[in-house]
Amino acid sequence: MDFGFLSQPAFSGGGTYFDWVLSGIKWTMLVSICAWVIAFTLGSVLGVLRTTKLWWLKGPATAYVELFRNVPLLVQMFIWYFVVPEIVPKTLGMWLKQGMPMPEFWSAVFALGFYTASRVAEQVRSGIQSIPVGQTHAALATGLTMPQVYRHLLLPMGYRIVIPPLTSEFLTIFKNSSVALTIGVLELTAQARTISEYTFRTFEIFTLATVVYVLITMAVTVLMQLVERRLRVPGFIGTGK
Repeated sequence: MDFGFLSQPAFSGGGTYFDWVLSGIKWTMLVSICAWVIAFTLGSVLGVLRTTKLWWLKGPATAYVELFRNVPLLVQMFIWYFVVPEIVPKTLGMWLKQGMPMPEFWSAVFALGFYTASRVAEQVRSGIQSIPVGQTHAALATGLTMPQVYRHLLLPMGYRIVIPPLTSEFLTIFKNSSVALTIGVLELTAQARTISEYTFRTFEIFTLATVVYVLITMAVTVLMQLVERRLRVPGFIGTGK
């Protein structure tokens, strides 16, 4: 196994092949973080709506979760990139295809974000519903309104409960970012494949890509374990030692 080729000048585009790897890592992180912002924000809203007793709020949230969760991510990626620009008004469609900066990047972000939001919604819903209903009744008895109960009790407690599954969802969105190569985003997997085609060092470059994925996911896992221990509620939520 020889990784010396990484220091060689790249076949095209300037820089070395190691620069290409660094670029792939950068785009992987950007896609993952931007998509996670969408997924966490939208997923939290949907998760809350799914716990309400108002059917006109709960129904659309449930429909969203069932639709986006059950359609393969690759299909959604193609829909965002190829189909959406064709079904919106013509002017907007032309902008999405030609005028918008980095259309591949934003299509990947929206596809990953909206897909993962359906999964985050289920985690948030389960966290809220795992809190004994007596606590909600006690909060209402003190004079809090239902929105205040969500703000001061249900969401703070619910998020603490679901930190482990939310960590798994972030790691999933990070790994799923590799699907973006299908629409031309030069993230880590795409760069590894390109380098393999130019250098024929398939074993070495994909080994390196695997190590990078493992190191990043392990770092996130350790960080979230520390957060989990810090935020646990003694006597109610047991998290780690």
